[in-house]
Amino acid sequence: MRNMMLIFATVFLLVPAAWSLEPGTNQSTTVTSSTYVITNLMFNSGSDVNLSCSDRTWSETLYVIWNMTLRDRICQVSLSTGEKVRDSCNDGKSLRNTSRAQSYLHIPNISAADVGVYNCNFVYNGGKKDCKINVAITVAPRLSAWLERGDKMVAVCKAEGGRPAANISWSHGRDPLSQETPETAETPETDGSITVESRLQLDEGTDPENLTCAFRHPSWDQEKTLGVKLRKVYFPWRHILTGVVVSGLLLGFAIFALKKILMLRRSHQRDSSPSKSPTIEEVEEVEPYASYVQRENSIYN
Repeated sequence: MRNMMLIFATVFLLVPAAWSLEPGTNQSTTVTSSTYVITNLMFNSGSDVNLSCSDRTWSETLYVIWNMTLRDRICQVSLSTGEKVRDSCNDGKSLRNTSRAQSYLHIPNISAADVGVYNCNFVYNGGKKDCKINVAITVAPRLSAWLERGDKMVAVCKAEGGRPAANISWSHGRDPLSQETPETAETPETDGSITVESRLQLDEGTDPENLTCAFRHPSWDQEKTLGVKLRKVYFPWRHILTGVVVSGLLLGFAIFALKKILMLRRSHQRDSSPSKSPTIEEVEEVEPYASYVQRENSIYN
């Protein structure tokens, strides 16, 4: 199946007899046979998942309880004969029946929040089955490859955010590389995914033209390859031009504001200075001309 990527292990344990108590009642049911199953399943992230614990039909079922221990919470979905479904998860999980009336738990659009342990308690007429299903998801990584030039040339291949970790191998043309072993590092991310980076130092004179790295991951049916090329360096003209324009506008605004402040200060000083009284010129008193002539003539007299 495309959605179910991997089944790690399944363990069956048979118990000859057991007692069980129906949820919400005081009535006990005698179970003549019991089975305990442990299964590890892995699914592609974003797919719809159906988990089944028993192939018994609903007409034979007394009750079914799914207890889920997830990454950040514990919740339950259950159903017993004659009662409504009890759901404390409230995230879209639901109990459904197949066309043959067999019960299963439906998980829509499975994600990292649904990863955890699913315990199912399935009781039917004459028997009981308990299942423990460890649910995990696969997340396809983001791939990149490039060359770094320095004192020596280094080829780098990177698979980011994969779950589980991707596997990286190198080849030159159709032949695997026989030179120095690449350095591979795995870095856990906060969301539970893993980033893998492989760095290969190339011998002097090695032509990187046909150098490729291959990525393998459970999310894919086939491996993916990338050629290793020099990274293109783009000069950030647009960012530089934007910075120059913004700086010019800010400088112009600052100059305008400074001129405005200086004009306001001068105007305030002119209005607040004391007013000067008008200058009064002293005018010499001049006698009439007749009197002046008369005085001059008195000399001769």
